[in-house]
Amino acid sequence: MQATEFDFCPDGRVAGVDEVGRGPLIGDVVAAAVILDPNNPIEGLGDSKAISEKKREQLYPLIKERALAWYVASASPAEIDELNILHATMLAMQRAVAGLGVAPDYALIDGNRCPALPCPAEPVVKGDARVAAIGAASILAKVERDRQMLALDREFPDYGFARHKGYPTPEHLAALDTLGPLPEHRRSFRPVRERLAREENV
Repeated sequence: MQATEFDFCPDGRVAGVDEVGRGPLIGDVVAAAVILDPNNPIEGLGDSKAISEKKREQLYPLIKERALAWYVASASPAEIDELNILHATMLAMQRAVAGLGVAPDYALIDGNRCPALPCPAEPVVKGDARVAAIGAASILAKVERDRQMLALDREFPDYGFARHKGYPTPEHLAALDTLGPLPEHRRSFRPVRERLAREENV
């Protein structure tokens, strides 16, 4: 479905904000903020999970080229472990908005919660499929995080990161059990925490 702006979308510069990577056991949670240019539209924006990897890779440079402003930020596994995944996600979103070269007048956040921002903000459930700017942000965040996982896969090919992208699939859980956690694994997530506990009891 082609994402479209809400009828009630405010005037001025509107930043769409989304995150990727709350569920994986490893790596950063990545957030992006995008202010689209209404005079330079991009066809095919939407929920990054519903768009093929090939299409995401095609849209990625177009978004960067045509948007009025964009920024990708993250929160690290250590920050996730310290803050919890929700607060780390809010932190990554705050960093993404703060990094924009153009200050937004308003922000639309995918989901049902908003981080504290210097501009008015509104949550939009399933916003990545409903608001073009949020869809653009979801694509940037998804491509960036997937590239992190591909880099980790090249360094540690036995874990299968290129295939499961760090999510707790049977393949990932089996590798975690056999090979143990990497420094990039999130210690506070139960499968990792339990595996570390078994190491300590050996």
